[in-house]
Amino acid sequence: MTSSIILALAVFGACTVEAVEALTLVVAAGSTRGWRSALEGAGTALLLLAVVTGAVGVPLVRYVPINGLRVVIGALLLILGLQWLRKSILRSSGHKAMHDEDVIFQSTVAKLSGTATETKVKRDAVAFVVAFKGVLLEGTEVVLIVLSLGVSGHHLGLAVIAASAAVVLVTIVGFMVTRQLSEVPENTMKIVVGVMLSSFGVFWVGEGAGIHWPGSDLAILVLIAFFWAMTMASIASMKRFPIPAPSAAQPEVAH
Repeated sequence: MTSSIILALAVFGACTVEAVEALTLVVAAGSTRGWRSALEGAGTALLLLAVVTGAVGVPLVRYVPINGLRVVIGALLLILGLQWLRKSILRSSGHKAMHDEDVIFQSTVAKLSGTATETKVKRDAVAFVVAFKGVLLEGTEVVLIVLSLGVSGHHLGLAVIAASAAVVLVTIVGFMVTRQLSEVPENTMKIVVGVMLSSFGVFWVGEGAGIHWPGSDLAILVLIAFFWAMTMASIASMKRFPIPAPSAAQPEVAH
């Protein structure tokens, strides 16, 4: 039960972050080039990602030995989680600019507005491609997380439900405010998710290698506490170093 709850929270948190970033591009494309094409592009990307999840996830669950799978996927999750933590540590300590959805939105709108034509058409290829690309790129990382956590923990259905809930929630809230969700504490969420992914990674590598963790699933909580403490210590340590002027002055506009 413990691992299932943490798994669902990890998937939900990761998908929320990625959904916010994808929605920023969809709203920018829709508001400048036309909502029909932007929504069609986003919908097509979601459909493609759903097909990939089903096509890859089901065979992995049924035909691949679970121990070998856990070692490989655990290592993959650990790498992914540590990458998220590295970026979050740099941002929290001031050595890397925060991921600014407002800047991304304004930059995308400016680019699309510059290519817009005065003639209104029912479908706009640029809006479709921008929305499709944004959802597909961010969604690919979501699919990776869903498959990794879901397959390794034998909870693919739960992972899919958590991911879907995050996408639906972000979409509803995002379109209610008709702008990107710039108020979401993205860096904090990335720290939390990075800690969870890293913890699951170590846990499943150990299980796949035959290690019997003390307390079984409860060991995940200990690993979470360890990675959280290490992350906070790293942020505090990094703050002691001088901050480069360019990084502090310019907000981040790319993922």
